[in-house]
Amino acid sequence: MKPTLVIMVKVPRPGRVKTRLGRDIGMTTAAWWFRHQVARLLRRIEDPRWHVVLAVAPDIEGMTTRCFPQHFTRWPQGGGDLGDRMIRAMRRAGGPVCVIGADIPGITRRHIAKGFAALGDHDAVFGPAPDGGFWLMGAKLGSVLRPEMLKDARWSTEHALADTRAAFTGKKIALISTLADVDTIDDLP
Repeated sequence: MKPTLVIMVKVPRPGRVKTRLGRDIGMTTAAWWFRHQVARLLRRIEDPRWHVVLAVAPDIEGMTTRCFPQHFTRWPQGGGDLGDRMIRAMRRAGGPVCVIGADIPGITRRHIAKGFAALGDHDAVFGPAPDGGFWLMGAKLGSVLRPEMLKDARWSTEHALADTRAAFTGKKIALISTLADVDTIDDLP
């Protein structure tokens, strides 16, 4: 079965994406940066070894926007917190699946390939971020993940990775490269 790479992405509208970055550089500039970051990311990670799906928000606008290339499959993220939305997408993918954010400039095909390779002999894989979060979460079988398993995760804190790993207690977990996302002007490459 071909693995699935899910990219969590929002329609790049000022004041709705990268708001912390927007406080530093302006909401319109932050939305512009995000739109171009997503375009660069999609060009870099498209690969015949995996199926790319855009998990879009907001649901209706994300499914129809022309901001993203039309040839990518799109799924609505739906409601709930980040954990709810990621688990929903992973369960929908069913088989081997990795989920990434769209705001990590350093991601390459090599990083994604390492994530999927780690699932060969692990139940889950994480790509840590320097701030205590993660840029990639993967599961050998997305279909077996419980919908509520990340309900206690403290998102956007230094505890996000630890809390998420705790939800995989008893599972064999791999860690791959550490990469940083962009939240503020200090994070820009």
